[in-house]
Amino acid sequence: MMQIFISIKDTMERSDLELVLAVRDQGSLTAAALQLNVEPPAVTKRLAALEARLGHRLFQRTTRRVSPTAEGETLCLRAESLLQGFAELEAELQERKREPTGLIRLVSTFGFGRLWLGTALADFQQRFPRVEIQLHLTEELPDLAAEGFDGAIWLWSVKGQQAAQWVSRRLAFNQRVMAASPDYLQRFGMPLTLDELKNHDCLQVRENGSRNGVSRGSARAGINARFNFWTLQHRRDKSLARVAVHGPLSSNSGELVRDWGLQGRGIMLRSLWDIAPQLASGRLIHVLPEWTMPDADVHWLAPYRTDSPKRIRLLIDHLVAQFSGEPWKTGLKDQAVP
Repeated sequence: MMQIFISIKDTMERSDLELVLAVRDQGSLTAAALQLNVEPPAVTKRLAALEARLGHRLFQRTTRRVSPTAEGETLCLRAESLLQGFAELEAELQERKREPTGLIRLVSTFGFGRLWLGTALADFQQRFPRVEIQLHLTEELPDLAAEGFDGAIWLWSVKGQQAAQWVSRRLAFNQRVMAASPDYLQRFGMPLTLDELKNHDCLQVRENGSRNGVSRGSARAGINARFNFWTLQHRRDKSLARVAVHGPLSSNSGELVRDWGLQGRGIMLRSLWDIAPQLASGRLIHVLPEWTMPDADVHWLAPYRTDSPKRIRLLIDHLVAQFSGEPWKTGLKDQAVP
């Protein structure tokens, strides 16, 4: 049997593989000729020549049916694998040559979308001008599949049982850090421990949405959650602490909370990508820098699918290249930032 495969490698062509599969599948030389769009005598002649080259009879012929011999069945199984490999190789080469085209519909939060994602998407579209991008900004993650979105750039990953139904890829590490204006800290003092936060005005973001799921129902379930607790993680030992905070100002807009913090209205917990320029310039001071909020990384989220268009794969690679270096940290090298 090994000599058959050696001979196939040395002498057989793709058309020979297609011929034996057509004969096997159709059960007659005439029907195989019709499938291959050739005259029946050509099939008979080509099959006889192939059998002569291989030194094996590949099909038993009767007046009613043509059926493969043991050697013929072995050859057909190998032919299926080889032809599939040909098809996959051709598809890959065609895809590499073809310029990506089509619509990409995305969703992201207002803050990250405006500050960082918008420019990255514009650069991608300029690189691939046949791609159209629609970006929807919201503070509540929609049902991506039901509303026709290809993916979301969001600040948490999918967990638990839903993880198997979703694709989640980290685009960038990110931390939520505590900060306040120099004016506020001059008036009320710098807290030295988490316990001292209870003596300060803490600005709370009451965002609609759950960080533990992705469906609209689970997101809306978070609306009634309590927002006056900050879950923080120690940078070194990774211990967690849940701290009760309070203050007279809160909003569902993270950007408004950031503005209040800049105005000296209290201590806020904000993503580093949102306040890094103000930290670098000194308009904000890092408070308790050894503590950050976990699970704040930037992720690509999308419903699971067996295949993904080339334009989507290229976009994800582009976003990883843009954000994996945490560009918002530029200018923070001398700051006490994780």
